Amino acid sequence: MPTKRFLQMVVLLSMMPSAILLIYAQSSQNVPGIVLDQLELHNVKAEAVNYNGKLAVRVDALPNAANGASYAILKGSRFHNGTIEVELAGKPGANAGPGARGFIGIAFRIQGNRFEYIYLRPTNGRADDQIRRNHSSQYAAYPEFDFDRLRKESPEKYESYVDLEPGVWTKYRIVIDGTKARLFVHGADQPCLIVNDMKLGESEGAVALFVGPGTEGYFANLKITQ
Repeated sequence: MPTKRFLQMVVLLSMMPSAILLIYAQSSQNVPGIVLDQLELHNVKAEAVNYNGKLAVRVDALPNAANGASYAILKGSRFHNGTIEVELAGKPGANAGPGARGFIGIAFRIQGNRFEYIYLRPTNGRADDQIRRNHSSQYAAYPEFDFDRLRKESPEKYESYVDLEPGVWTKYRIVIDGTKARLFVHGADQPCLIVNDMKLGESEGAVALFVGPGTEGYFANLKITQ
């Protein structure tokens, strides 16, 4: 009989209207919130590790991965409205280019190669440059509405400041309702980023762990509520 140590996935669905999906992984060790062998990798590599005292999944963007194209989908996930919570830590990898910021976050409502995502730029959080600080968090929609287009067409509307440090565990929570999104960081009661017009409209799809070019990222304690 398999023991709890080798339990690969536990799914808890309550009988209440709001259901909480909890997934636990067993690779070389248990990683709360993520089933390592149930990740569909797109331009990333992933492994179970112990990082700064937490069991986690490390996700690294592959070299030359295009902006917005590196993520790991949770197979079987389906998300419309609700809350996604995770602890994450991102930093530029050893061979990252000068533009790397440790980009890390969550992609959601994935349909084919289209999705929306909200991510952090950890190296911007305490930069000695106010403009960079103002770009610490970001909403975007792949592939049509990347950060560059949104920044040009609607300056400052889809990004904001939040205090961050590269490589440090950070509590991240997004609340999605229709075409509205709210990002909460560090367990704050108030959002640091508000989006009222998500570009892909009312939709649903898979959830993914997102990292940008040059990122060495870590994820733990993922919880999806809807």
